[in-house]
Amino acid sequence: MFKKILIANRGEIALRVIRTCKEMGIKTVAVYSTADADSLHVRFADEAVCIGPPPSNLSYLKMSNIIAAAEITNADAIHPGYGFLSENAKFSKICEEHGIKFIGASAEMIEKMGDKATAKATMEAAGVPCVPGSKGILASYEDAKKTAKKIGYPVMMKATAGGGGKGMRAIWKEEDLQKAWESARQEAAASFGNDGMYMEKLIEEPRHIEIQVVGDSFGKACHLSERDCSVQRRHQKLTEETPSPFMTDDLRKAMGDAAVRAAEYIKYEGAGTVEFLVDKHRNFYFMEMNTRIQVEHPITEQVIDYDLIREQILVAAGVPISGKNYFPQLHSIECRINAEDPYNDFRPSPGKITVLHAPGGHGVRLDTHVYAGYTIPPNYDSMIAKLITTAQTREEAINKMKRALDEFVIEGIKTTIPFHRQLMDEPDYVAGNYTTKFMETFKMNEI
Repeated sequence: MFKKILIANRGEIALRVIRTCKEMGIKTVAVYSTADADSLHVRFADEAVCIGPPPSNLSYLKMSNIIAAAEITNADAIHPGYGFLSENAKFSKICEEHGIKFIGASAEMIEKMGDKATAKATMEAAGVPCVPGSKGILASYEDAKKTAKKIGYPVMMKATAGGGGKGMRAIWKEEDLQKAWESARQEAAASFGNDGMYMEKLIEEPRHIEIQVVGDSFGKACHLSERDCSVQRRHQKLTEETPSPFMTDDLRKAMGDAAVRAAEYIKYEGAGTVEFLVDKHRNFYFMEMNTRIQVEHPITEQVIDYDLIREQILVAAGVPISGKNYFPQLHSIECRINAEDPYNDFRPSPGKITVLHAPGGHGVRLDTHVYAGYTIPPNYDSMIAKLITTAQTREEAINKMKRALDEFVIEGIKTTIPFHRQLMDEPDYVAGNYTTKFMETFKMNEI
Protein backbone atom coordinates (compact mmCIF):
# COMPACT_ATOMS: atom_id res chain seq x y z
CA MET A 1 0.00 0.00 0.00
CA PHE A 2 1.10 3.57 -0.64
CA LYS A 3 2.83 5.36 2.21
CA LYS A 4 2.15 8.92 1.06
CA ILE A 5 -0.25 10.36 -1.52
CA LEU A 6 0.00 13.85 -3.01
CA ILE A 7 -3.40 15.30 -4.00
CA ALA A 8 -2.93 17.32 -7.21
CA ASN A 9 -6.11 19.34 -6.75
CA ARG A 10 -7.84 21.86 -4.51
CA GLY A 11 -11.07 22.52 -2.62
CA GLU A 12 -13.64 19.94 -1.64
CA ILE A 13 -12.27 17.05 -3.74
CA ALA A 14 -8.79 17.47 -2.24
CA LEU A 15 -10.31 17.41 1.25
CA ARG A 16 -12.43 14.38 0.27
CA VAL A 17 -9.33 12.41 -0.78
CA ILE A 18 -7.43 13.46 2.36
CA ARG A 19 -10.22 12.09 4.59
CA THR A 20 -10.12 8.62 3.00
CA CYS A 21 -6.30 8.54 3.08
CA LYS A 22 -6.33 9.33 6.81
CA GLU A 23 -8.82 6.49 7.42
CA MET A 24 -6.50 4.13 5.50
CA GLY A 25 -3.43 5.25 7.47
CA ILE A 26 -1.82 6.90 4.43
CA LYS A 27 0.08 10.21 4.80
CA THR A 28 -1.09 13.11 2.59
CA VAL A 29 0.48 16.06 0.80
CA ALA A 30 -1.66 19.03 -0.24
CA VAL A 31 -0.54 21.37 -3.00
CA TYR A 32 -1.92 24.89 -3.22
CA SER A 33 -1.68 28.15 -5.08
CA THR A 34 -1.15 31.37 -3.14
CA ALA A 35 -4.91 32.04 -3.54
CA ASP A 36 -5.70 28.82 -1.64
CA ALA A 37 -3.34 29.20 1.33
CA ASP A 38 -6.32 29.37 3.73
CA SER A 39 -8.28 26.46 2.24
CA LEU A 40 -9.18 23.53 4.51
CA HIS A 41 -7.40 20.96 2.32
CA VAL A 42 -4.14 22.74 3.17
CA ARG A 43 -4.94 22.72 6.87
CA PHE A 44 -5.89 19.04 7.13
CA ALA A 45 -3.15 17.43 5.02
CA ASP A 46 -0.03 16.11 6.78
CA GLU A 47 2.17 18.32 4.57
CA ALA A 48 1.47 21.20 2.19
CA VAL A 49 3.51 22.64 -0.67
CA CYS A 50 2.83 25.94 -2.44
CA ILE A 51 3.08 25.31 -6.20
CA GLY A 52 2.59 28.78 -7.63
CA PRO A 53 0.46 31.91 -8.05
CA PRO A 54 -3.37 31.90 -8.50
CA PRO A 55 -3.68 31.26 -12.28
CA SER A 56 -4.23 27.49 -12.86
CA ASN A 57 -1.66 27.31 -15.66
CA LEU A 58 0.99 28.51 -13.19
CA SER A 59 -0.07 26.22 -10.33
CA TYR A 60 -2.60 23.35 -10.53
CA LEU A 61 -1.83 22.72 -14.22
CA LYS A 62 1.95 23.19 -13.88
CA MET A 63 3.14 19.58 -14.11
CA SER A 64 6.80 20.29 -13.27
CA ASN A 65 5.84 22.02 -10.00
CA ILE A 66 3.53 19.16 -8.95
CA ILE A 67 6.13 16.47 -9.75
CA ALA A 68 8.75 18.49 -7.83
CA ALA A 69 6.38 18.71 -4.83
CA ALA A 70 5.88 14.92 -4.97
CA GLU A 71 9.62 14.29 -5.11
CA ILE A 72 10.63 16.64 -2.27
CA THR A 73 7.94 15.13 0.00
CA ASN A 74 8.71 11.51 -1.08
CA ALA A 75 5.11 10.88 -2.18
CA ASP A 76 4.79 7.51 -3.90
CA ALA A 77 1.41 8.25 -5.55
CA ILE A 78 -0.58 11.19 -6.91
CA HIS A 79 -4.37 11.45 -6.79
CA PRO A 80 -5.54 14.02 -9.38
CA GLY A 81 -9.19 14.39 -8.23
CA TYR A 82 -11.36 15.68 -11.07
CA GLY A 83 -10.70 18.52 -13.53
CA PHE A 84 -7.19 20.01 -13.84
CA LEU A 85 -4.78 17.15 -14.74
CA SER A 86 -7.10 14.21 -13.95
CA GLU A 87 -7.53 13.25 -17.63
CA ASN A 88 -4.19 14.47 -18.95
CA ALA A 89 -2.35 11.63 -20.71
CA LYS A 90 0.96 13.51 -20.61
CA PHE A 91 0.75 13.95 -16.82
CA SER A 92 -0.14 10.27 -16.30
CA LYS A 93 2.93 9.32 -18.39
CA ILE A 94 5.23 11.76 -16.52
CA CYS A 95 4.14 10.25 -13.18
CA GLU A 96 4.96 6.78 -14.51
CA GLU A 97 8.38 7.95 -15.76
CA HIS A 98 9.18 9.38 -12.30
CA GLY A 99 8.15 6.17 -10.51
CA ILE A 100 5.07 7.80 -8.96
CA LYS A 101 1.76 5.91 -9.21
CA PHE A 102 -0.94 7.99 -10.92
CA ILE A 103 -4.23 7.08 -9.21
CA GLY A 104 -6.21 7.17 -12.41
CA ALA A 105 -6.13 5.88 -15.95
CA SER A 106 -2.95 5.13 -17.91
CA ALA A 107 -1.81 7.56 -20.60
CA GLU A 108 -2.87 5.05 -23.27
CA MET A 109 -6.36 4.71 -21.76
CA ILE A 110 -6.84 8.48 -21.45
CA GLU A 111 -5.80 8.96 -25.08
CA LYS A 112 -8.05 6.14 -26.25
CA MET A 113 -11.14 7.47 -24.45
CA GLY A 114 -10.33 11.21 -24.52
CA ASP A 115 -10.68 11.64 -28.28
CA LYS A 116 -14.40 11.24 -28.91
CA ALA A 117 -14.13 9.83 -32.44
CA THR A 118 -11.63 7.15 -31.30
CA ALA A 119 -13.73 6.38 -28.20
CA LYS A 120 -16.84 5.84 -30.32
CA ALA A 121 -15.03 3.46 -32.69
CA THR A 122 -13.68 1.54 -29.68
CA MET A 123 -17.15 1.25 -28.13
CA GLU A 124 -18.69 0.07 -31.41
CA ALA A 125 -16.03 -2.65 -31.54
CA ALA A 126 -16.96 -3.59 -27.94
CA GLY A 127 -20.62 -3.98 -28.94
CA VAL A 128 -21.82 -0.95 -26.95
CA PRO A 129 -24.74 0.95 -28.59
CA CYS A 130 -23.55 4.21 -30.15
CA VAL A 131 -25.39 7.15 -31.66
CA PRO A 132 -25.58 6.77 -35.48
CA GLY A 133 -23.07 9.19 -36.99
CA SER A 134 -20.02 9.86 -39.12
CA LYS A 135 -17.20 7.36 -39.33
CA GLY A 136 -14.55 9.42 -37.61
CA ILE A 137 -13.76 13.06 -38.44
CA LEU A 138 -15.60 14.78 -41.29
CA ALA A 139 -13.24 15.47 -44.18
CA SER A 140 -15.10 18.46 -45.63
CA TYR A 141 -18.39 20.34 -45.81
CA GLU A 142 -19.45 18.01 -48.66
CA ASP A 143 -18.72 15.02 -46.42
CA ALA A 144 -20.83 16.63 -43.66
CA LYS A 145 -23.71 17.19 -46.11
CA LYS A 146 -23.61 13.60 -47.33
CA THR A 147 -23.41 12.22 -43.77
CA ALA A 148 -26.35 14.35 -42.56
CA LYS A 149 -28.49 13.08 -45.45
CA LYS A 150 -27.58 9.47 -44.61
CA ILE A 151 -28.25 9.83 -40.85
CA GLY A 152 -31.39 11.93 -41.33
CA TYR A 153 -32.11 15.32 -39.75
CA PRO A 154 -31.99 16.54 -37.02
CA VAL A 155 -28.23 16.05 -36.53
CA MET A 156 -25.67 17.30 -34.02
CA MET A 157 -22.22 18.47 -35.06
CA LYS A 158 -19.52 18.15 -32.39
CA ALA A 159 -15.85 19.05 -32.01
CA THR A 160 -13.73 15.92 -31.61
CA ALA A 161 -11.59 17.67 -28.95
CA GLY A 162 -14.69 19.28 -27.40
CA GLY A 163 -16.08 19.77 -23.94
CA GLY A 164 -18.37 22.16 -22.08
CA GLY A 165 -20.62 22.60 -25.12
CA LYS A 166 -17.95 24.30 -27.25
CA GLY A 167 -18.00 23.49 -30.98
CA MET A 168 -21.46 21.87 -30.80
CA ARG A 169 -24.32 22.74 -33.16
CA ALA A 170 -27.82 21.26 -33.56
CA ILE A 171 -29.00 21.32 -37.19
CA TRP A 172 -32.64 20.71 -38.05
CA LYS A 173 -32.55 21.17 -41.85
CA GLU A 174 -30.01 21.16 -44.70
CA GLU A 175 -30.24 24.94 -45.29
CA ASP A 176 -28.67 25.56 -41.88
CA LEU A 177 -25.78 23.11 -42.29
CA GLN A 178 -23.13 25.30 -43.92
CA LYS A 179 -23.42 28.15 -41.41
CA ALA A 180 -23.28 25.67 -38.49
CA TRP A 181 -20.28 23.88 -40.03
CA GLU A 182 -18.29 27.10 -40.33
CA SER A 183 -19.13 28.56 -36.92
CA ALA A 184 -18.60 25.27 -35.04
CA ARG A 185 -15.15 24.79 -36.63
CA GLN A 186 -14.12 28.36 -35.79
CA GLU A 187 -15.25 27.96 -32.17
CA ALA A 188 -13.50 24.58 -31.83
CA ALA A 189 -10.24 25.95 -33.28
CA ALA A 190 -10.34 28.93 -30.89
CA SER A 191 -11.20 26.79 -27.83
CA PHE A 192 -9.10 23.66 -28.38
CA GLY A 193 -6.65 24.43 -31.18
CA ASN A 194 -8.34 21.64 -33.15
CA ASP A 195 -11.20 22.18 -35.62
CA GLY A 196 -11.89 18.48 -36.29
CA MET A 197 -15.65 17.81 -36.40
CA TYR A 198 -17.82 14.72 -36.31
CA MET A 199 -21.59 14.30 -36.65
CA GLU A 200 -24.25 12.32 -34.81
CA LYS A 201 -27.99 11.84 -34.91
CA LEU A 202 -29.62 14.40 -32.61
CA ILE A 203 -31.31 12.52 -29.77
CA GLU A 204 -34.71 14.04 -29.03
CA GLU A 205 -35.85 14.56 -25.41
CA PRO A 206 -32.55 13.13 -24.16
CA ARG A 207 -31.64 12.20 -20.62
CA HIS A 208 -28.01 12.11 -19.53
CA ILE A 209 -27.55 8.91 -17.55
CA GLU A 210 -24.13 7.62 -16.56
CA ILE A 211 -22.95 4.29 -15.16
CA GLN A 212 -20.19 4.20 -12.54
CA VAL A 213 -17.63 1.46 -13.22
CA VAL A 214 -14.52 0.19 -11.46
CA GLY A 215 -11.89 -1.97 -13.16
CA ASP A 216 -8.80 -3.63 -11.71
CA SER A 217 -5.38 -4.51 -13.13
CA PHE A 218 -6.52 -8.11 -13.71
CA GLY A 219 -9.01 -7.22 -16.46
CA LYS A 220 -12.09 -7.48 -14.24
CA ALA A 221 -14.73 -4.72 -14.04
CA CYS A 222 -18.00 -4.13 -12.22
CA HIS A 223 -20.66 -1.41 -12.23
CA LEU A 224 -22.12 0.54 -9.33
CA SER A 225 -25.37 1.42 -11.13
CA GLU A 226 -26.51 4.74 -12.59
CA ARG A 227 -26.73 8.46 -11.91
CA ASP A 228 -29.18 10.76 -13.69
CA CYS A 229 -27.40 14.02 -14.56
CA SER A 230 -30.01 15.52 -16.89
CA VAL A 231 -30.57 18.82 -15.05
CA GLN A 232 -27.85 20.90 -16.70
CA ARG A 233 -27.19 24.47 -17.70
CA ARG A 234 -24.86 25.08 -20.65
CA HIS A 235 -23.73 21.45 -20.39
CA GLN A 236 -22.76 21.90 -16.74
CA LYS A 237 -24.54 19.57 -14.30
CA LEU A 238 -26.53 21.28 -11.54
CA THR A 239 -28.02 18.36 -9.66
CA GLU A 240 -27.81 14.57 -9.90
CA GLU A 241 -29.71 11.64 -8.44
CA THR A 242 -29.64 7.87 -8.15
CA PRO A 243 -31.57 5.81 -8.97
CA SER A 244 -32.89 7.64 -12.04
CA PRO A 245 -36.68 8.16 -11.95
CA PHE A 246 -36.67 7.27 -15.67
CA MET A 247 -35.00 3.90 -15.21
CA THR A 248 -36.62 0.46 -15.41
CA ASP A 249 -35.05 -2.74 -14.07
CA ASP A 250 -34.48 -4.02 -17.62
CA LEU A 251 -32.86 -0.75 -18.74
CA ARG A 252 -30.65 -0.63 -15.64
CA LYS A 253 -29.41 -4.16 -16.32
CA ALA A 254 -28.82 -3.50 -20.03
CA MET A 255 -26.93 -0.23 -19.41
CA GLY A 256 -24.92 -1.75 -16.56
CA ASP A 257 -23.94 -4.76 -18.68
CA ALA A 258 -22.93 -2.46 -21.57
CA ALA A 259 -20.76 -0.32 -19.28
CA VAL A 260 -18.97 -3.38 -17.84
CA ARG A 261 -18.49 -4.74 -21.37
CA ALA A 262 -16.92 -1.40 -22.36
CA ALA A 263 -14.59 -1.32 -19.34
CA GLU A 264 -13.45 -4.93 -19.75
CA TYR A 265 -12.96 -4.55 -23.51
CA ILE A 266 -10.44 -1.75 -22.99
CA LYS A 267 -9.02 -3.40 -19.82
CA TYR A 268 -9.90 -0.29 -17.84
CA GLU A 269 -8.15 0.19 -14.50
CA GLY A 270 -9.57 2.50 -11.82
CA ALA A 271 -12.86 4.30 -11.25
CA GLY A 272 -14.51 5.62 -14.40
CA THR A 273 -17.89 6.61 -15.75
CA VAL A 274 -19.53 5.47 -18.97
CA GLU A 275 -21.93 8.23 -20.02
CA PHE A 276 -25.02 7.57 -22.11
CA LEU A 277 -27.76 9.56 -23.78
CA VAL A 278 -31.15 7.90 -23.36
CA ASP A 279 -34.01 8.91 -25.67
CA LYS A 280 -37.72 9.12 -24.83
CA HIS A 281 -38.18 5.50 -26.00
CA ARG A 282 -35.46 4.34 -23.55
CA ASN A 283 -32.96 3.56 -26.29
CA PHE A 284 -29.49 4.30 -24.91
CA TYR A 285 -26.36 5.38 -26.74
CA PHE A 286 -22.74 5.74 -25.64
CA MET A 287 -21.70 9.37 -25.34
CA GLU A 288 -18.26 9.38 -23.69
CA MET A 289 -16.18 7.84 -20.94
CA ASN A 290 -14.70 9.88 -18.10
CA THR A 291 -11.49 8.29 -16.89
CA ARG A 292 -11.55 9.84 -13.40
CA ILE A 293 -13.68 10.26 -10.28
CA GLN A 294 -16.80 12.36 -10.92
CA VAL A 295 -18.04 15.41 -8.98
CA GLU A 296 -21.27 13.50 -8.30
CA HIS A 297 -19.66 10.30 -6.94
CA PRO A 298 -21.07 10.81 -3.37
CA ILE A 299 -24.64 9.85 -4.33
CA THR A 300 -23.40 6.45 -5.53
CA GLU A 301 -21.47 6.02 -2.28
CA GLN A 302 -24.58 6.85 -0.25
CA VAL A 303 -26.97 4.36 -1.90
CA ILE A 304 -24.60 1.36 -1.81
CA ASP A 305 -22.45 2.23 1.24
CA TYR A 306 -19.16 2.22 -0.67
CA ASP A 307 -16.11 4.51 -0.53
CA LEU A 308 -15.14 5.14 -4.16
CA ILE A 309 -11.91 7.00 -3.31
CA ARG A 310 -10.80 4.04 -1.17
CA GLU A 311 -11.56 1.70 -4.06
CA GLN A 312 -9.52 3.91 -6.43
CA ILE A 313 -6.53 3.71 -4.07
CA LEU A 314 -6.86 -0.07 -3.59
CA VAL A 315 -7.09 -0.72 -7.34
CA ALA A 316 -4.07 1.54 -7.99
CA ALA A 317 -2.14 -0.48 -5.40
CA GLY A 318 -2.92 -3.70 -7.32
CA VAL A 319 -5.74 -5.08 -5.16
CA PRO A 320 -8.33 -7.06 -7.22
CA ILE A 321 -12.01 -6.03 -7.11
CA SER A 322 -14.77 -8.43 -6.09
CA GLY A 323 -16.39 -8.17 -9.52
CA LYS A 324 -19.84 -7.82 -7.96
CA ASN A 325 -22.29 -5.36 -9.56
CA TYR A 326 -24.15 -3.02 -7.19
CA PHE A 327 -27.71 -1.72 -7.33
CA PRO A 328 -29.10 1.21 -5.30
CA GLN A 329 -30.79 0.29 -2.04
CA LEU A 330 -31.76 3.88 -1.17
CA HIS A 331 -32.39 7.17 -3.04
CA SER A 332 -29.84 9.99 -3.06
CA ILE A 333 -29.80 13.51 -4.55
CA GLU A 334 -26.89 15.92 -4.88
CA CYS A 335 -27.19 19.69 -5.29
CA ARG A 336 -24.05 21.50 -6.42
CA ILE A 337 -23.82 24.73 -4.45
CA ASN A 338 -22.00 27.32 -6.55
CA ALA A 339 -20.87 30.85 -5.71
CA GLU A 340 -23.19 32.26 -8.38
CA ASP A 341 -26.23 34.54 -8.46
CA PRO A 342 -29.21 32.53 -9.81
CA TYR A 343 -31.25 35.77 -10.05
CA ASN A 344 -28.62 37.30 -12.36
CA ASP A 345 -28.05 34.62 -15.02
CA PHE A 346 -25.87 32.58 -12.60
CA ARG A 347 -23.16 35.23 -12.61
CA PRO A 348 -20.08 34.22 -10.52
CA SER A 349 -19.99 35.69 -7.00
CA PRO A 350 -16.52 35.32 -5.46
CA GLY A 351 -15.76 37.06 -2.17
CA LYS A 352 -15.66 36.58 1.59
CA ILE A 353 -18.15 34.31 3.38
CA THR A 354 -19.23 36.23 6.47
CA VAL A 355 -21.68 33.68 7.91
CA LEU A 356 -21.96 29.93 7.31
CA HIS A 357 -24.35 27.51 8.97
CA ALA A 358 -24.14 23.96 7.62
CA PRO A 359 -27.23 21.71 7.54
CA GLY A 360 -27.11 18.39 9.38
CA GLY A 361 -29.26 15.55 10.61
CA HIS A 362 -29.90 12.00 9.49
CA GLY A 363 -29.27 11.37 5.80
CA VAL A 364 -27.57 14.73 5.14
CA ARG A 365 -23.98 14.91 3.82
CA LEU A 366 -22.08 18.10 3.03
CA ASP A 367 -18.80 18.00 1.09
CA THR A 368 -17.15 21.43 1.22
CA HIS A 369 -13.86 23.22 1.84
CA VAL A 370 -15.32 26.60 2.87
CA TYR A 371 -16.09 28.15 6.25
CA ALA A 372 -17.11 31.49 7.78
CA GLY A 373 -14.29 33.97 7.09
CA TYR A 374 -13.07 32.11 3.99
CA THR A 375 -12.59 34.17 0.83
CA ILE A 376 -13.60 32.45 -2.41
CA PRO A 377 -10.99 33.31 -5.06
CA PRO A 378 -12.19 34.35 -8.54
CA ASN A 379 -9.64 32.13 -10.29
CA TYR A 380 -11.35 28.74 -10.23
CA ASP A 381 -14.60 26.86 -10.75
CA SER A 382 -17.43 28.41 -8.72
CA MET A 383 -18.56 25.21 -6.94
CA ILE A 384 -18.07 25.61 -3.19
CA ALA A 385 -20.10 22.72 -1.77
CA LYS A 386 -22.08 19.59 -2.57
CA LEU A 387 -25.19 18.94 -0.50
CA ILE A 388 -26.35 15.32 -0.57
CA THR A 389 -29.49 13.86 0.97
CA THR A 390 -30.26 10.15 1.18
CA ALA A 391 -33.51 8.42 2.14
CA GLN A 392 -35.61 5.30 1.55
CA THR A 393 -37.59 6.87 -1.33
CA ARG A 394 -37.21 9.68 -3.85
CA GLU A 395 -40.02 11.66 -2.24
CA GLU A 396 -38.31 11.45 1.16
CA ALA A 397 -34.94 12.45 -0.36
CA ILE A 398 -36.56 15.54 -1.96
CA ASN A 399 -38.27 16.52 1.31
CA LYS A 400 -35.00 16.04 3.19
CA MET A 401 -33.20 18.20 0.59
CA LYS A 402 -35.79 20.99 1.03
CA ARG A 403 -35.24 20.94 4.77
CA ALA A 404 -31.43 20.86 4.40
CA LEU A 405 -31.45 23.76 1.90
CA ASP A 406 -33.65 25.79 4.28
CA GLU A 407 -31.05 25.19 7.02
CA PHE A 408 -28.06 26.02 4.82
CA VAL A 409 -27.06 29.65 5.48
CA ILE A 410 -24.24 31.31 3.54
CA GLU A 411 -23.88 35.09 3.74
CA GLY A 412 -21.43 37.55 2.18
CA ILE A 413 -21.74 36.05 -1.32
CA LYS A 414 -24.54 34.91 -3.63
CA THR A 415 -25.07 31.15 -4.00
CA THR A 416 -27.30 28.75 -5.93
CA ILE A 417 -29.11 27.62 -2.77
CA PRO A 418 -32.31 29.55 -3.79
CA PHE A 419 -32.24 27.87 -7.23
CA HIS A 420 -32.07 24.38 -5.74
CA ARG A 421 -34.80 25.20 -3.22
CA GLN A 422 -37.11 26.27 -6.05
CA LEU A 423 -36.13 23.23 -8.13
CA MET A 424 -37.23 20.88 -5.34
CA ASP A 425 -40.77 22.32 -5.64
CA GLU A 426 -40.86 22.39 -9.45
CA PRO A 427 -43.72 20.04 -10.54
CA ASP A 428 -41.83 18.47 -13.46
CA TYR A 429 -38.77 17.81 -11.31
CA VAL A 430 -40.86 16.37 -8.48
CA ALA A 431 -42.59 14.10 -11.02
CA GLY A 432 -39.19 12.98 -12.39
CA ASN A 433 -40.23 14.41 -15.74
CA TYR A 434 -37.09 16.20 -16.95
CA THR A 435 -34.54 16.02 -19.79
CA THR A 436 -31.30 17.83 -20.62
CA LYS A 437 -33.52 20.64 -22.00
CA PHE A 438 -35.13 21.27 -18.59
CA MET A 439 -33.23 24.50 -17.84
CA GLU A 440 -34.17 26.07 -21.19
CA THR A 441 -37.65 26.87 -19.85
CA PHE A 442 -36.83 27.20 -16.13
CA LYS A 443 -37.35 30.68 -14.64
CA MET A 444 -36.36 31.83 -11.16
CA ASN A 445 -39.21 33.18 -9.06
CA GLU A 446 -38.96 36.79 -7.92
CA ILE A 447 -37.06 37.35 -4.68
